[in-house]
Amino acid sequence: MNASFESPVSTAALATLKRRVAGWSIVATVIVTTLKLTAGLVAGSLALLADGAHGLLDIGATTLTFFAVRQADRPADEDHHYGHGKIEAVAALCESTLLALLAFAAFTEAGRRLVFEPHTMISASPFAFAAVALSICVDATRWRALHVVARSTGSEALAADALHFSSDLASSLAILVGLAAAKAGYVNADAKATLIVAVLIGLAAVRLARRVLGVLLDTAPEGVAERVRQIAWRMPGVLGIDSVRVRPAGGVLMGDVSVTVARSLPLDRVSELKLSLARAVAAELKRADFRVSTRPVAPDDESVLERVMLIAAREHVLVHHVTVQWLDDRLSIGFDIELDGRLTLKEAHGRASRLEAAVHAEFGPATEVESHIEPLETRELSGMPADASVSARIAETLSRAAAPSGEIGSIHNVRVRQTPAGLVVHFHCLGPPDTDVATIHAAVDEIEQKVKHEIADIVRLVGHAEPAGAGHSRTSLVRRPDDDEASRAPPRPDIE
Repeated sequence: MNASFESPVSTAALATLKRRVAGWSIVATVIVTTLKLTAGLVAGSLALLADGAHGLLDIGATTLTFFAVRQADRPADEDHHYGHGKIEAVAALCESTLLALLAFAAFTEAGRRLVFEPHTMISASPFAFAAVALSICVDATRWRALHVVARSTGSEALAADALHFSSDLASSLAILVGLAAAKAGYVNADAKATLIVAVLIGLAAVRLARRVLGVLLDTAPEGVAERVRQIAWRMPGVLGIDSVRVRPAGGVLMGDVSVTVARSLPLDRVSELKLSLARAVAAELKRADFRVSTRPVAPDDESVLERVMLIAAREHVLVHHVTVQWLDDRLSIGFDIELDGRLTLKEAHGRASRLEAAVHAEFGPATEVESHIEPLETRELSGMPADASVSARIAETLSRAAAPSGEIGSIHNVRVRQTPAGLVVHFHCLGPPDTDVATIHAAVDEIEQKVKHEIADIVRLVGHAEPAGAGHSRTSLVRRPDDDEASRAPPRPDIE
């Protein structure tokens, strides 16, 4: 189950925003580069020419970024099951390589001038100052815009561009200082400024390469795995955490989290837990696509009864009256198993033996296991309300049988149906609310046995005990006309 809950509208809007910012970045780069190259040629400034060459690379890099963000937003397909997000990281890696080459070339040329042309002077014209000042303004504006959009969309390519243009801003400031120094008459101030520009470009290339290599090598973002673990531990029903794996892919965090749950937890509860955990991760981490898996385990406090019922559920059989005894040297388990009454004894015994073998496998071969086979009525019995006289007689018999018990009273809501198998009777009764279930069950069972002994046509008699108190009348209700009218559909036999 994946934790990806973004709407198509928000995803499309983010993609459009990334493309728009990348497009404007190309336009700004072309303008600034043209100004720097022109000013560098007019003034003879190596720093401006180096930064202009840097701008030419910027044009290629930003164009690459523009197409990268378009490709990265394409959905997953048959050949790219995890989408195309890493295209942005590849574009950023290419950009870092170009920056490193430019830094090396600028540093080499600046060093050559300092060694072989120590008295070089440049013409620091007003046009050069204006070009650098305008470049600083443009770089500051687009760095801010790219930085904000990169953070909101998680785009590696736009983040690379923002880092790139922050170095451009620093380079322009260094060039401005160099022009001012040259204007003041300092020798080779331009070459020294070029060295600073080369170092800044090189540092930007290194930082960018380290970042994108982490993405390409699936380096987990710092602290994210621990945050996912904290979210998982807050989920009710999670017993443990097997693993958490996270990797960035473009602007999306992709990952897997595996948790342990009680093996007795119903499948619908397991599905609900996985969905809740997926939603919690997506809500806290935002653009996240997580797969949640579960592993069933036996909790430390799992009782013998729970284990037996779980085994029976796996074997698709019903059991009740489970008794557990700890003898001196072994465990003894007994239970009633309900099987289709139409099965032959051989077939029923085979199914019971398979269940007993499963219990032995769970608790060990030394465990004593005994089962009692009971018939389970699997057919849907057609029926209709019995005659009023029959219903009245059964209601009166129930009340008379309950009188001596001292525990059960107010026999009411008596419903009698005639079926091909015989009479099926349901009734409600009241008991002391503080009496334990075992005592109430024994009292109701005694009433049922008395009535079935007296009226032989009854094949099924089900008593429903309710706690006596406010809202319950102590008056016996033999039968309500609407009870039978509301229950003309074929009844299904209740199973203890």
